[in-house]
Amino acid sequence: MPENKPLDGRIALVTGASKGIGAATAKALAGAGAHVVLTGRNVKQLEAVEDEIHAAGASSTIAPLDLMEPDGIARLAAAMAQRWDKLDILVINAAFLPTLTPITQINPKQFNEALTTNVLATQALISAVDPLLKRAGHARVVGLTSSVGAKPRAYWAAYGATKAAFDNLLETYASEIEKLGDTRVVVLDPGATRTDMRAKAYPGEDPETLKPPEDVASRILALVQDDIPQFHRANA
Repeated sequence: MPENKPLDGRIALVTGASKGIGAATAKALAGAGAHVVLTGRNVKQLEAVEDEIHAAGASSTIAPLDLMEPDGIARLAAAMAQRWDKLDILVINAAFLPTLTPITQINPKQFNEALTTNVLATQALISAVDPLLKRAGHARVVGLTSSVGAKPRAYWAAYGATKAAFDNLLETYASEIEKLGDTRVVVLDPGATRTDMRAKAYPGEDPETLKPPEDVASRILALVQDDIPQFHRANA
């Protein structure tokens, strides 16, 4: 194993990799030797992240993807299967935060986008890449969640409900594959982090009081290397 490259030879897929925690995670995984597939809707931002990865001497591939598109995930998985015979690391980071509002005033369009991005796309992604994960032998799946998924909070129902379903999907998947290989599943709550989503939820908060996305990325990098249980809940 090359020095300081513990993930050499690994293939990783990071959703929502154009900025924030996703971008930081992609850079961390690539820096540790993995070839990282970057997905997201903003092509220019994905290219900027890839440029940083390549400038650091690491490797990556951008795969622009809108999780709202019905066939986008299937096309991505098919393209990956043609190029690689496995997927060692899957980081499910992309999420949509609807406007914080009472349940009686939830915007149906925004709620639908949250359900599609945070829940339906998660199921579709796991289903599509499951064969690649199983062929990896010791794959790791990391899903970024929120505390409101486990503990409801006023005005957060539209987002919290999707994260509760997200957590359930990942834990159930871990249970279903328990005896089918060595894929391990982690649900990670990043906590208060300096991201655009956090700024949208707490517009009056001083971002300098929050930890940077790189701290969460470091936690993810450690988790995909650690010997963890079949299913593991963690905090950053």
